[in-house]
Amino acid sequence: IFAAALIHRLVLGPDRSLGWSALIAMAALTLLTYAIDAAAGFLGARRFGATKWGVIGAAVGGLLGLFFGLFGIFVGPVVGAVAGEFIGGKQMVKAGRAGWGTFLGAVAGVIGKLFIGLIMIVIFLMNVPSPL
Repeated sequence: IFAAALIHRLVLGPDRSLGWSALIAMAALTLLTYAIDAAAGFLGARRFGATKWGVIGAAVGGLLGLFFGLFGIFVGPVVGAVAGEFIGGKQMVKAGRAGWGTFLGAVAGVIGKLFIGLIMIVIFLMNVPSPL
């Protein structure tokens, strides 16, 4: 969304597009979405009792999941968290809780990014001058 707003500004110029303050606000919100993405799965896993092995496993699973599309983005960290907990010596129930926490954290991150995306769309629409 930020990239589209920036291209809009570059193509149409400052008179018919967003001002710099709106672009800076959108850039800050874009950075916030990256922070949410990085923290959501970690916080979810930790909330459900993951150890450092589960968190490391979730990170590795998340990276490997990138190669398997949307399905891999959600399943990779979960499988990685469970595998990491197994490596760390946890039993199935505790490892499964860490995986579940990772999944819930990822879902919460997606919801947070969706909300921020809607805010960015509103900022764009409120700051672009009417073509009439």
